[in-house]
Amino acid sequence: MLKAIPGDLVDVIAGEGGAASPEYMDMLRAQFGLDRPDWAQFLAYVRQLGHFDLGYSFRHNMPISQLILDRLPATLLLIGAAVALAVGLGLLLGALAARFRGGLVDQAVSVFAAVVFATPVFWIGLMAIVLFAVQLRWFPLGGMTQIGGPPGVLGAVGDIAYHLVLPASTLSLAYLALYARVTRAAMGEVYDLDYVRTARAKGISEARIAIRHVLRNALLPVVTLSGLQLGSVLGGAVVVETVFSWPGMGRLAFEAVSDRDINLLLSLFLCNSLLVIVMSLVIDLLYGVLDPRVELAS
Repeated sequence: MLKAIPGDLVDVIAGEGGAASPEYMDMLRAQFGLDRPDWAQFLAYVRQLGHFDLGYSFRHNMPISQLILDRLPATLLLIGAAVALAVGLGLLLGALAARFRGGLVDQAVSVFAAVVFATPVFWIGLMAIVLFAVQLRWFPLGGMTQIGGPPGVLGAVGDIAYHLVLPASTLSLAYLALYARVTRAAMGEVYDLDYVRTARAKGISEARIAIRHVLRNALLPVVTLSGLQLGSVLGGAVVVETVFSWPGMGRLAFEAVSDRDINLLLSLFLCNSLLVIVMSLVIDLLYGVLDPRVELAS
């Protein structure tokens, strides 16, 4: 699809540097390997992967592997915070809705989940910037750190956490609504089982029943959904990182598309795929921890 768009990396570089002669642009295309057919460029990239080499980004003038390693921690931090926030609050809201099924709390959670799930992520991010950064001035407009921020390790960690609040909250909202609805449905089914009524008959408190008996048995669908949603979370990170100028892999992918940097974009796709595979394996291992009845094949 990117190849179908008119222009290439040389056109982007020439457009930024002003008028360039056709001879100079042809020389750059030969240097970057863009004068070859598309299939030849792809085969050359696959051949590099066979030597564990992601190639070179002529746009950023550095190896792609180093470029991705520099941006990977920021993306992992954003995704980790967003998923933790979405799962934690989603479980809480879903548990409350299941506990008070048919009541006002259940209806409020359902309406909130429907509205948030239907709202585009980029619009939520822009409105968060307008309200909390421009109007109230509670949080910064964007970025990961403040220029000349507080000294010391604790100061740097606090500064990053301060900049992380808005992007992580924005990215987590859509998935929070989904986790809340799944938790509510799963816990609602468990509440109707016989052993829950037996626990109530023994005089066990509702809080202990909800946590020890109902929530634990309803966690598997939420964990499964977390693994399945990881790919879409990475896709949402592209939008959120662009809106909040977060220096991660998502923003790097947006820049790669804008700059027509094919090798960089392919490498980012590859890394995202590997990340999804690794996290899927982690989710499978969690099954045995959450439910002893699940046996992992040796």
